[in-house]
Amino acid sequence: MVLPLLQYKPTTQNQRVESFGKADRNEDTPYIYRLEDVGSYTDIQNIIWAGYRQVFSEHEILSFNRQRNLESQLKNGSITVRDFIRGLAQSEAFYRVVVEVNNNYRLVDICLRRLLGRKAYNKDEEIAWSIKIATLGFTGFVNALLDSQEYTDSFGDTIVPFQRKRMEGRPFNLVTPRYNEDFQETAGTVKTDWRFTLDKFYSEKAKNQRLSEGDPRKYADMAASVSGKGNYAQSIKASSLDYLDLVPSRTR
Repeated sequence: MVLPLLQYKPTTQNQRVESFGKADRNEDTPYIYRLEDVGSYTDIQNIIWAGYRQVFSEHEILSFNRQRNLESQLKNGSITVRDFIRGLAQSEAFYRVVVEVNNNYRLVDICLRRLLGRKAYNKDEEIAWSIKIATLGFTGFVNALLDSQEYTDSFGDTIVPFQRKRMEGRPFNLVTPRYNEDFQETAGTVKTDWRFTLDKFYSEKAKNQRLSEGDPRKYADMAASVSGKGNYAQSIKASSLDYLDLVPSRTR
């Protein structure tokens, strides 16, 4: 049995304030890419790259992440813009760079930004959608977002999702999938990791770095590593020297 989406109360944030009005009126409003406005090959290419920027974000648009089959289908009218966005979000490339490196809460936050054009209202909404991921899988979660009434009312089948009613801190959909706190804990690159604590405070190197300059203890390891064996003073007698061999000669 599929669990219904938990109920949550939206809180007042940027996406809930009054709209700026007509799109592209000034630099504070996003440009809306519509399939109805396509009149040339360049226009359809612009829609395709707008979709990549929205779903994959600027720092993830790489040549090996391109979905050429989806691009071709959109160009010949086989799929809608909504289907194109769905295909990008459910692609193996998106799964590799976003899904598999995040927990469900983080994944909900990223996908709401990129697919619905807004941040999560609160923790209750993150929990509600994370349950969808747990019960339907990531593919079912993407379908639930793109088939939702909110997506239909905001973008329909022909508009590339965009950041809605932004005021400050834009653009907020540019969130790096990796290097959040959870990923850093897993990868061992966060300062709260116990390994960093050991290295910073309890390792011999850290202890030596905290010693003042000139402290003999700072050079104890180096002094211990120096061996005195074989370093005795040499005993040289005049009778043992071959003077004829030591004098330079042109004949040799």
